[in-house]
Amino acid sequence: MIIVTGGAGFIGSNIVKELNRRGRTDILVIDDLKDGQNYRNLRGLQFIDYQHKDDFLQSIENDDFDGTDIDAVFHEGACSDTMEYDVNFMMRTNYEYSKLLLHFCLQHRIPFLYASSASTYGAGKNGFREGDECEDALNPYAFSKLVFDRYVRQVVPEAHSQIVGLRYFNVYGPQEHHKGKMASIFYQLVDQIQETGKARLFKGTDGYADGEQRRDFVYVKDVVRVNLWFWENGGPSGIYNCGTGHAHSYNEAAKAVIKALGKGEIAYREFPAILRGKYQNFTEADPTHLLNAGYDGGFTEMEAAVREYVGFLNRGGYYSYGE
Repeated sequence: MIIVTGGAGFIGSNIVKELNRRGRTDILVIDDLKDGQNYRNLRGLQFIDYQHKDDFLQSIENDDFDGTDIDAVFHEGACSDTMEYDVNFMMRTNYEYSKLLLHFCLQHRIPFLYASSASTYGAGKNGFREGDECEDALNPYAFSKLVFDRYVRQVVPEAHSQIVGLRYFNVYGPQEHHKGKMASIFYQLVDQIQETGKARLFKGTDGYADGEQRRDFVYVKDVVRVNLWFWENGGPSGIYNCGTGHAHSYNEAAKAVIKALGKGEIAYREFPAILRGKYQNFTEADPTHLLNAGYDGGFTEMEAAVREYVGFLNRGGYYSYGE
């Protein structure tokens, strides 16, 4: 059996879908469906069972999984709202929960692959290499991820099973509808152009021209490929960047969407005051550590990925069961 937490979420549901494509359906999906939207991501997936995240934790504490053959845990579940400022909530949800699950995996020697975040680099003023000298946190979400990464670093040297943290950069692709304001710029731009004909980007800030803030955009299918590569190849434990290593401007992103849709134009709006000092104007993964681990699966070129994604959205935007 394989366990995927956040299995009804964006990246988690894509991991389940790829596992299905590879012939695995003995999957336990863990999530919380209370928002009434993310259940739609499960309709096109094959899995053996579903469990609410709190019930799952109780099952672990009750030793309900003793004797169960678990091949891997992909821990994608978290509160990913960067505008959530309740630090205690973030720490309970993203840190304490992750610690309990990590120690369950260590006890039973189960490979544990989890979602970290490029937000752990803060403004990125010291670069984007996996190390203390580059790390910072501009909001509670980033702090919860960073503190868990630092906890993992203490545990890895004594671990007897695989522990891999992947610092996702700006992920986009199928099954992100439910994320709302946290959905990728690509999803938002498609929605904006379909409704108004305009792709609305931020005006310049902090020395960047209009729409020239730059991010390392990574296609969700590539994120899944990295996860499964580590698991299937027994990749070395550690914390790794999961990004393309090449930043694109928001103007480039908008032009790719406009080209894929065959319509639309760019318009600029004022930079929100609430984001000043809390916004990453530039991200670009340093892929050295990932490549040194042996990963050779590459990353999809942005324009090709956007074209595929826009086509997927135009067909309804969800996976089909048995597809």
